[in-house]
Amino acid sequence: MKENVGNPLHLKSVNHISLICTSVKESINFYQNLLGFFPIRRPGSFDFDGAWLFGYGIGIHLLQAEDPDNVPRKTKINPKDNHISFQCESMGAVEKKLGEMEIEYVHATVEEGGIKVDQLFFHDPDGFMIEICNCDSLPVIPLAASGNNNGMVRSCSRLNLQILQQIHQFLNQ
Repeated sequence: MKENVGNPLHLKSVNHISLICTSVKESINFYQNLLGFFPIRRPGSFDFDGAWLFGYGIGIHLLQAEDPDNVPRKTKINPKDNHISFQCESMGAVEKKLGEMEIEYVHATVEEGGIKVDQLFFHDPDGFMIEICNCDSLPVIPLAASGNNNGMVRSCSRLNLQILQQIHQFLNQ
């Protein structure tokens, strides 16, 4: 099989994730008031309930479950399960806020080459897992470049923060 190299589909970035919710209102509250996303306009041609939010260079599309009573919900926090991860400025501040809001979480630490990364895992109202970390400490090194530091790149989270700040400035003008 021929190996794909580069960007065969000409991708630019992650646009959004879609999450099925038992309550769009409750999920908006969670993503807006805990994670800092803000609601954006959703196409009016949709014939189903939902909401769109944006933050940190990514969209979250909330979709109202057709049968909310039968949506499978994970209760055990498992860091090896599907999740979305966000870089933070202060792990201590995140841990304090989660404690104040009585949100159950699991703490994990990863070490690579003497660099320690802290991670906090918790669920949204429907059991989708969120990770908050200080992963920006780890360099992003493409496997093809291992052995030399010429291929090292920085995490894109700082770029996403700049984009978010520009959008907030534009909206608040």
